[in-house]
Formats: sequence, structure tokens, C-alpha cells
Amino acid sequence: MQARFAPVRDCFHDLFASGRETGAALAVWYDGTPVVDLVGGTGAAVPPGAAVPPGAAVPAVAAVPAVGAEAPWRPDTLVDVYSVGKPVVALCLLLLVDRGRVDLDAPVSAYWPEFRAPATVRQVLDHTAGLPAFPVPRPAAAIPDWGLLCADLAAAEPEWTPGSVAGEHAWTYGHLVGELVRRVDGRPVGRFLADEIAGPWRLDLAFGLGAADQRRCADLSYADPEWPVRMLGEPGSLRARALGNPAGGLDTAVVNSPLWRAAEIPAVNLHATASALARLYAGLLAGGTLDGVRRFSPELVAEATRVQYDGPDLVLDRRASWTLGMQWEPDGSWGMGGIGGSSAWADPERGYTFAYATARLADHDRVEDLVEALHSCL
Repeated sequence: MQARFAPVRDCFHDLFASGRETGAALAVWYDGTPVVDLVGGTGAAVPPGAAVPPGAAVPAVAAVPAVGAEAPWRPDTLVDVYSVGKPVVALCLLLLVDRGRVDLDAPVSAYWPEFRAPATVRQVLDHTAGLPAFPVPRPAAAIPDWGLLCADLAAAEPEWTPGSVAGEHAWTYGHLVGELVRRVDGRPVGRFLADEIAGPWRLDLAFGLGAADQRRCADLSYADPEWPVRMLGEPGSLRARALGNPAGGLDTAVVNSPLWRAAEIPAVNLHATASALARLYAGLLAGGTLDGVRRFSPELVAEATRVQYDGPDLVLDRRASWTLGMQWEPDGSWGMGGIGGSSAWADPERGYTFAYATARLADHDRVEDLVEALHSCL
């Protein structure tokens, strides 16, 4: 790591020394080059003697102590980054837009005939489609039933006129976008991601993990046992309905289970390394080409990262600026944070991409401190 970025390393180390972090990874690209790649703490259930993949960096914070008897966090440790996956599933559909197979302003029903809501593809992508919550209460056992949950959405009446206002489609987003991918292409969205984006760009991230990849997942844990209750908000509220159905999405007993890790829940269960996320955004920041491999046209990247909606968000209960799958910030950066503290984005003005992947479910203050340290280096 360049000496210039030592304050970022020191801040990352301090998160562990102060007890604010127990297992995480941080990656930063600057001016098209990886400049920070750190891992620390524990959380991965990796069998002893497992090999580090070729080309993987040696953990950069060897001094961070292990916590308990768990395996140390490694360069190839995967963790559920929650909503950080929303832009990733959006990119799957946007790749089909780029290839002329999907029209952003066509009704969803043009590709998914059973779909009743009068929403367009663009409105699905920018969170204005009016379907922020699954309409039928479902138990955790329904999580892997893609067909059931998509049928629930297809039959649902929108909660507002599509296009009129936004509300983060907290859990439904991945099924709405992913089913459009499946209807047009034929492949499930997890397979599509692997074949069309993750494979060509060498990204260690996925929807729906096999047994081998599940063995290198970090277990999520709560910094505060009351965290799930606080995140759901008022019982019966739109936020609670959006985050709490099907049951179990904020329950570590569920999200650390094979049921969750093997399922495709693209809005909330992308499993990734920080290095892969920073690399993905580096490809987008470069106009859709990474290591000479073009996946997206510059025109598609420009449209995907342009603000499509700016106004109140009924689920977040604040103002939000949505692009086609990402949040846009006033400093010109675009990307997505996940509930629990993970985050990834690109900052075109400053020329960097940033990714933080954590297993410690808490607030985003850790990322804020790291960004402050990073900006001090620039």
C-alpha cells in the first residue's frame, strides 16, 4: 500500500482496537489503480489450511487480533452486504438494456405478462414502481421460493401511482429486477451475474452460493442486540413491511444459515469481498471497461448513474436522489450503502472507488471515519 494512504490503514486498525469492528474488509481504487486492500478481525468459517486464491493480497492488517476462536478474515472471505447488492442486480438488467433487449420506458408487463402494476422498467430501477413491500405475509421458509415471491409481486396493486414518488424497494427490488432478467434472458439472475459480469471482470461476488462458497462466508453479528428492532421502525409502518416480510431478513439465525446463503435475494443478499466491489465500481468509473474487457457502453454508464428521481423517499423517510439502481449524493458520488454498515461507491470528482464490507451490524459511522481519512490523503 502506498505510504500516502497510511491514515486510511491507521483508521481501519483503530476500528478494531476500539472494539467498534470485529471483522471487515476495505478496498479503495484511486486513479484507476488499487491503492488500499485491507482485511481484519474474524468471522469466516474457513477450513484450516484452505488456500488463498492466486493473486489475492496478503491481509494488510496482520496486527489486528483475532476475536474468539473463529477463523481470521481473509482476502477471499465473503460477507452479505445487504443493499450494496442493489446496484449489482440493476447492472444485470442494464446490460440487457445496453444490448437493446430491454427498453427502459416499456411497461414491465411487456416482458412479464402477469405483472399488473402499470410501472415501467425505468420506474422499477429507480424505486418509484410503488411495490416496496411484498403484499402477502410470508415466513422465513418462503425466502428461497423465487416463483412464489415473484407471483406475489405480479398480482400486487401498487401503493402509489408508479413514477409519482420513491420508496426504497428494500427487499422486493431484487425480485422485480431479477425476474425481468430471467424473463428476457432465460437465466436466473445469479447465473446471469456470474456469466456476464462477475466472470468477465473477475469479481468475487454472487447471488446464491454453493456449498464451497458458503464455507468462506463471515457470520453476521449485532453490535447492539436491539439493532433489528431499531432498523424495522414502527410496527405496521411502510418501512417495517418493506424490511420485515418475509420474516428473518434481519435475524442472524436466518441470514447466517444455508437457507439464506443459497437463496437468490438480490436486493439484500449479495455476498462479496470489498476488493470485488471496489473493482466493479472502478470498471463503471472507467466507462464500462475493466482490464480491457468492456461490459457496458459509456452511454449506458452515464444514463445508469444520472439522477432519475430526486425527492422524498417514503421508506427511508428522507429526501433521496435515485439513479437506475444507485443513490446519488450531492458531491457527485454514486453507489449504495447496506443496512448494517457495508457500503460501496464511486466518486468521479475525486477519482476513487470505495468498498467496505463488514460482518458487524451497526451504523455507518465506521465508513464515515474511513472516508474522512481517505479524503485527507487526497
